[in-house]
Amino acid sequence: MNRIFALLVLAAFGTAAFREFGGAPAMESLSRAMLESASGAVQLVIGLIGAMALFLGLVRIAEEGGLLRLIARLLQPLLQRLFPDVPAGHPAMGAMVLNLSANVLGLGNAATPFGIRAMQELDRLNPVPGTATDAMVLFLAINTSSVTLLPTGVIALRAAAGSADPAAILPTTLFATACSTAAAILAAKLLEGRRPGPRPAAADGAGPRPDAAAEAAAGRADEAPCVLPPPLPLWGSALLLLGLLLLIGLLLTFGRGVSPWVLPSLMVGFLLFGWFRGVRLYEAFVAGARGGLEVAARILPYLVAVLVAVGMLRASGALDALVGWVGPFTAVIGLPAEALPVALTRPLSGSGAFALLASLLQDPAIGPDSYTGLLASTLQGSTETTFYVIAVYFGAVQVRRLRHALAPALIADATGILASVAACRFLFGGME
Repeated sequence: MNRIFALLVLAAFGTAAFREFGGAPAMESLSRAMLESASGAVQLVIGLIGAMALFLGLVRIAEEGGLLRLIARLLQPLLQRLFPDVPAGHPAMGAMVLNLSANVLGLGNAATPFGIRAMQELDRLNPVPGTATDAMVLFLAINTSSVTLLPTGVIALRAAAGSADPAAILPTTLFATACSTAAAILAAKLLEGRRPGPRPAAADGAGPRPDAAAEAAAGRADEAPCVLPPPLPLWGSALLLLGLLLLIGLLLTFGRGVSPWVLPSLMVGFLLFGWFRGVRLYEAFVAGARGGLEVAARILPYLVAVLVAVGMLRASGALDALVGWVGPFTAVIGLPAEALPVALTRPLSGSGAFALLASLLQDPAIGPDSYTGLLASTLQGSTETTFYVIAVYFGAVQVRRLRHALAPALIADATGILASVAACRFLFGGME
């Protein structure tokens, strides 16, 4: 992201300088755009605080009611079949299940610690330290495919940008993330046969590598074990997947009519779930909503940096020139050039892509409810920061030989982009 930020600013300055020498008052426009963009970032964050507080409060109710562990029980039988090399009772399985359950609910802050813990546990089954096992690669591929079913951050951003229907992207996001996750799993499974690597020691009955016991004692001394309740039968996982597919089909078929019901139904559903689970609703909601201010404060510097850079690029005329050159090529598949920066930046930087999306939604010529705004929102909600996830998860266990880990992740990104375009053209194609 450092290079992208510098490239945007330098391109804007160079274009403005060229135009200034040509007689146009480009530098004056550039200076004004810098200040206006910085101010606009603060105004956007102020509007974002309320929406984020609402979603975080509702998610806290669901979390205290045990929804995270319920989803974990549903996912566990499925993961045991996807990861045959990991023993069912091993701590790695518990950490992976909780990581994916947190991702499903959009709890990125909870998902990352569970993901790092899962990688550490998988590494204790690894007979060749420093080399990724098949289980590591598959787990990473699923994480980079963005299995988020509730893109709360994007919905909140759309609400802050004045969208008439912030949740309109839910059906397209569900479709795109389902496609990208399926592509990631399929690619990882196909490639593991072509790129044989170390098999977990426990799978061969040989037990973990000699130093694993000492590592486990040191690594788990201050950690609570990822202990799960007994998994539900496999038919529970099958019903979950079937229900998800039916929901995607229903939302894609009746998305324009159903989307206004999504947010009220989510709030009522979470409150009823918490009520029946004995959660103190008001107290839990307030405790979760406090995080809205923290999230807004955390993303403000990123928004200021990227919005100023994009504002400079737009004021200098460089962005218009880029859109005019790239647009005819990407428009053929339904990807407007204005949305392309979000698609390209998302695998590199989540905060950078979020800021680019914010700039796009605030653009009066585009807005949150245009086809371009809806597509860019779907891209943000259904793809993941691939290189960040690879760096953090593999860096936590010092894996340097990635084997085929990058290919499934990039395939998932490409599939997510194409699926987003297909879903948005199907649902919103008549808007432009």
